[in-house]
Amino acid sequence: MARQLEEQIVGRFPVGRRLRVLDVGMGRGAQALRLARAGHQVTGVEQDATLIASAREAFAQEPEGIRERLRIVEGQAGDTGVHFVPGSFDVVLCHGVLMDVEEPDALLAGVARMLAHGGLLSLLVRNGDAPAMRAGLCGEWGAALEAFCTSAYGLKRLTGTLAGIGAPLRAWYGVRVFTDAVGDESAVPGDLDALLSVEDRAGRTDPYRGVAGLLHLCGVRG
Repeated sequence: MARQLEEQIVGRFPVGRRLRVLDVGMGRGAQALRLARAGHQVTGVEQDATLIASAREAFAQEPEGIRERLRIVEGQAGDTGVHFVPGSFDVVLCHGVLMDVEEPDALLAGVARMLAHGGLLSLLVRNGDAPAMRAGLCGEWGAALEAFCTSAYGLKRLTGTLAGIGAPLRAWYGVRVFTDAVGDESAVPGDLDALLSVEDRAGRTDPYRGVAGLLHLCGVRG
């Protein structure tokens, strides 16, 4: 996903431009830190105290010049309008957040309002077009059958939602095509570079990207 995001940023903004980035649901700050290292000014929004502490610990280990480009706002993803003026950011990340809210459309609309004209929205969601894949790959047949009845965000619905909030879809990728069933605690494989290359290729190639565990969608504020 980091490769995909970099591709979209490089293709959309002039080389060397320092961007204003908002990371909604920052988590432990991995993406925020990566973008700050690239020279961008990054504000992260997070409500989980444990994740905030972890992010602050990671940020504290960076050189002062990078630390100065990082800011954490403690709050909920749906409160961006409370903390920021609409149009304040060039790039807004909303990764892994919509799965956990009751009204994802409303949250997404609020997040998109933070974008300046021509700004980039990076959205990562569970793939509602392939809900049974993970359980099926794990041999959990009952769960796979149940998942077929699950209603969730798929590409078609998300495309309509992004158009409706003024940030129409410009590009989309699959994430975790072959590795979605691998546990988070699994050991890092020795051939990681090859694995990432295969996932990167599959995530931008039909029909593989359509059955990925996650969808990475990039919209542009019109």
